[in-house]
Parts: sequence; C-alpha cells; structure tokens
Amino acid sequence: MLDVKEIMNILPHRYPFLMVDRIIEMDPGKRIVGVKNVTINEPFFQGHFPGHPVMPGVLIIEAMAQVAGILAYLSSDDEIRKKVSYFMAIDNARFRKPVVPGDLLRLEMETTLNRRGIWGFNGKAYVEDKLVADADLKATFADK
Repeated sequence: MLDVKEIMNILPHRYPFLMVDRIIEMDPGKRIVGVKNVTINEPFFQGHFPGHPVMPGVLIIEAMAQVAGILAYLSSDDEIRKKVSYFMAIDNARFRKPVVPGDLLRLEMETTLNRRGIWGFNGKAYVEDKLVADADLKATFADK
C-alpha cells in the first residue's frame, strides 16, 4: 500500500529513527497496519543488550506512534497536511515478549478519538501472531 519512499514523504523521521518500513493496510480515519523489519544492523542493538539484542520497548511505542501519525495524516484535510504530528500521551503500555533481530514487527493501530485536533489510538504490536506490546496513544498536529 505505502512503501518507505511514500512514508518518508509523510513522516519527518529519517534513519536511524524511521521505525516503519511499509504500510500494508489502511481504512482512513479508522485503522492502519504497518510493518518494521527488525535487523541486527539497528544502531540500538550495540548497547541493548550486548550478546542478547532486544528492541527497546520505547522504540516499539515510537513505531506505533509513527504508524498512527501516518493514519492521522492521510485521514486529514490539506490544512493538517501542512503540519507535523506530535506525541501527547502514552497510557496502558504493556510489553509482553521481547522483539529481537530477524523479527517482522506488525503494528496495528485503531482510532479511538478524533476531536478538536486530538487523535487517540489503541495500538498492538505483533511478531507472527503473538502480541508483543500494546498501548493507548494520543497525538496532535502543530505547525512545523
């Protein structure tokens, strides 16, 4: 649906902080699914943890937020598309299983709120069919 080049036209993030490689499903305003290929070449694996590489939970949440930002952006009008999305809140975050090099992280985000410029999302991260993390996120748009 969207490849990394199209994603980079939407998100301001770049290597090493772009955390989504592809969007594979989207229902505008409602739901989106993105993926991240987790490789041993990720810079955070050098220190988290040597000999036992595990993707930091905060970066899984960041990947969720980036996927949610794409959904909000593509679901908004042209005025919003001139702005950048900012994270506002993380609630109920749970990390259930480690994410390691070689995993394909599937990020499923559902809209729970879209009112007065505030977007809310429920996010779930999976590796294969196993839930590895979930959280509720809020974001808004502001001038660049």
